[in-house]
Amino acid sequence: MRRDAAPLRNGLEAAVLALLLAVFGAVLFFALWSLPRSGEGLGNAVLRALDESGIESPVTAVLMNFRGYDTLLELGVLFLALLGVWSFGSMPQRVREPPVLVLRIMIALLVPFLTLFAAYLLWAGSHAPGGAFQAGAVAGAAGVLIALSGGPAAAGAPPWLPRTMIALGLLTFVGVAGVTVAAGGTLLEYPQPLAKPLILLIEAAAVVSIGSALLGVFLGGSPQGQTIGSRDAS
Repeated sequence: MRRDAAPLRNGLEAAVLALLLAVFGAVLFFALWSLPRSGEGLGNAVLRALDESGIESPVTAVLMNFRGYDTLLELGVLFLALLGVWSFGSMPQRVREPPVLVLRIMIALLVPFLTLFAAYLLWAGSHAPGGAFQAGAVAGAAGVLIALSGGPAAAGAPPWLPRTMIALGLLTFVGVAGVTVAAGGTLLEYPQPLAKPLILLIEAAAVVSIGSALLGVFLGGSPQGQTIGSRDAS
């Protein structure tokens, strides 16, 4: 009877999931359909308040100042996604093999370039397109290349190091928010003279966290226990 019940249960679960997805899709479609066909939006309001944000880029001003809650939650979502990957266990044990010639050339050429490009994107985000998420994605790509080579990113770092790097952005964001409240301000409302330094501090920490989290997802497991490159080929 259990064998007969399993397909029925799986079918019910699939039907419930399909129903939930259909309801979500209908709500999303209705929300998009209800948007006004024309309107100035919030662009002009952002430009009028740009001087108060401490940042010259309207996009960065919105993400890190006017709607800092959204960015804080996005870092939290990325952190939870990595915890979900870690819940499957430790990183898979793999035999370390020397990288092929093509990969060695790519690493030698691309890793320094990607590192500098990530730093540029972080710096440019204060006045032009760029910022923490773009820089973090590029830094994560550099980490993936190093991991593929069996380098330090894959050689079994102490468990506290990746955890610290991954949590750094979220902790810095929350820490700055807490300090502003303790100083008598409003949560995630930066004092105007310190707005730019605080935003750049948060973004720099976020780059480390985003790049490390993306690399952690690629590695596919918790840094505890066996790690990639932890045993020699035999």
